Amino acid sequence: MSVKYEELFELVRPALESKVFEFRLYNYDSVTDVDIWHYCINKKWRKRDILEMRVSEMVNDILETSPAQYMTHTQIEDFRTSNWFSDINKDDLQELLKPNSKASKPEIIFAKSSES
Repeated sequence: MSVKYEELFELVRPALESKVFEFRLYNYDSVTDVDIWHYCINKKWRKRDILEMRVSEMVNDILETSPAQYMTHTQIEDFRTSNWFSDINKDDLQELLKPNSKASKPEIIFAKSSES
């Protein structure tokens, strides 16, 4: 964070701490004031010049953030940035994705009818 961002963070810190307390009431114990700050910067204020915003606007945006909004954003960002195959080496991944040439055609079994 630049010096100006740090100053803004300190100005809105009481609102951030209040929001963290609210999140804890909903059992979101791992969310911090810095997490909510980054959420607002990256989601709510991404198209705005934060240095030109009024503090009252920032506080309002922070206080109107719901746990559901925050968690949805966090989950989507995790899906976007996750490498699901990071634990698998390249050869293993190729083996998993290789078509099975030994696979036979499925056998169709007809049930015998009891009418004779």
